[in-house]
Amino acid sequence: MGKTAFMFPGQGAQVTGMGKAFYDTYACSKECFDKASEVVGFSLTDLIFNEDERLNKTEYTQIALYVTQMAMLAAVKEKGYTSDVNIGLSLGEYSAVTASGALSFTDGCGLVRKRGIYMEQAVPQGIGAMAAVLGMTAGQVENVVAECNSDQLCVANYNCPGQVVISGEKNEVLKAMDALKAAGAKRVVELNCSGPFHSPMLVKAGEQLGEALEAVEFNKLNAPYVANLTAEYVNDEASIKELLTKQVYSSVRFEQSVRMLIEDGVDTFIEIGPGKTLTGFVKKIAKDMGVEDITLKNIEKPEDME
Repeated sequence: MGKTAFMFPGQGAQVTGMGKAFYDTYACSKECFDKASEVVGFSLTDLIFNEDERLNKTEYTQIALYVTQMAMLAAVKEKGYTSDVNIGLSLGEYSAVTASGALSFTDGCGLVRKRGIYMEQAVPQGIGAMAAVLGMTAGQVENVVAECNSDQLCVANYNCPGQVVISGEKNEVLKAMDALKAAGAKRVVELNCSGPFHSPMLVKAGEQLGEALEAVEFNKLNAPYVANLTAEYVNDEASIKELLTKQVYSSVRFEQSVRMLIEDGVDTFIEIGPGKTLTGFVKKIAKDMGVEDITLKNIEKPEDME
């Protein structure tokens, strides 16, 4: 018998109007948006459903995505669909922790709101950068980054075969981009993002988040989730605070996580949230592994559940 994983995308997936069809269709989804607006002190429906430039600002993007994903998940659960394991990319890990029952929605809203603010404030605009490296193996990218010999540069995301993201101080990233092109990368593209996420430059944000996490009580998990930091199952709530604290300034091991899940018998991956980014990653990972019997679905509007 195969297993099912729910997946939750990270920052960059946001689009104006995401989740509105769920808000209009399901009372449980509407309740998520309304409750979250109370927790954070401003209208999330105004932010998300109308054209609003704040939606692409980290301190607002993260809470908007988290609430949208949780509103969609509420409808998915109401329909009777369940998962054996949950996984998220970066911010999406908070949705995975909530989906696994360890984090209450209210506490999740408060934490994600703080995470967005801390990450926004950690590094002044223009000081850091991120770049996607296409057409190189993770090992090749790691070697070039190591040769750059900078403690302000690192591999931030292992997305899928042939797609790795680097992050760090802007000048160091630009130098690394040139070195990666010279080493044979097919393309190296600087990303439009507001900070050097998942790099050592975010340690302060991690420390602030660690303090906020100390005030949160995590529950026993009703299903495991996979941690970005370790690419391993989390079955015990005792380790969650440390994992989420370090996640902010450490590499996101999404490809390694999916490989582990496929090897463990997960054959259905359902992406809950706007876009199909993670679905695309899983497709490439499964192909690289020579695995064909994988079912991929994404849920971003109510009819996707049928």
